[in-house]
Amino acid sequence: MKKVLVVANQTVGGAKLLDTVRARAAEGDASFALVVPRNRPPHGGIIYDEAVRHSAEVRLSLAKQVMAREGIRIEGEVGDEDPFTAAMDGIALYTPDEVIVSTLPHTVSGWLRRDLPERIEQASGLPVEHVVTDLDREGLPFHVTLVLANQTMGAAALLEHLKAKAAERETLFIVVVPQEGGQGHHTGEARRRLNQTLKSFRDEGLLAAGTIGNPDPYDAAKNALASFRVDDVVVSTLEATRSRWLRGNIVERLREHSGKPVEHVEAGTPVEAPAA
Repeated sequence: MKKVLVVANQTVGGAKLLDTVRARAAEGDASFALVVPRNRPPHGGIIYDEAVRHSAEVRLSLAKQVMAREGIRIEGEVGDEDPFTAAMDGIALYTPDEVIVSTLPHTVSGWLRRDLPERIEQASGLPVEHVVTDLDREGLPFHVTLVLANQTMGAAALLEHLKAKAAERETLFIVVVPQEGGQGHHTGEARRRLNQTLKSFRDEGLLAAGTIGNPDPYDAAKNALASFRVDDVVVSTLEATRSRWLRGNIVERLREHSGKPVEHVEAGTPVEAPAA
């Protein structure tokens, strides 16, 4: 069976890359692996390593879910921050017969400024196909909604709101849960909520992946907006009398920062917990 390694980050959901993978799969007798090099967020005073990795895991998870719906199984992993190292690690791990490298156009791609496709081909001796996706011009073939929530992650009101959005058009949901402490500490409860919520979303047929973000919800959302192509935002909070997020005017601040539609769901809380 022919093995194809795909190396991509921002363009992992681009139509050209998806079409290329579909075409390879249609040829038959092919399997796929995806390596997503991780990158660092631009907002927040401290870089949270777990959040950095989870951003790449979001892309990996969504790619697997999208392809699974078409009967194409893709295994994969999050790679090194250096895309060349990530690609060569992937080649050593998966021993592919060919490599597909997906990038932004040359004018904006840091990978192309470092001649990534040529370096991989020369170092590995494998055929390398370069797929260019202009996300600014072409967009993504899906509607992408960023969901910012913490204590209300499992609330029925939030799930019903997202199901209604997905019924209107095919939507990918990127869920961001702020950490509950500084410098990467106290992420266990946030991770538990996220995992439970993602399972419930997927059980309802939603395409969803998520990440733990900066403890400050505004910075967490800004990092996600900088990392992903997002069409709109849903902010889920406790009721107004209990929500620190609303007292910090997060909905209005995100509207001003992003220039995108920001919806607010006052979801209450599914469990008894301190206000946040």
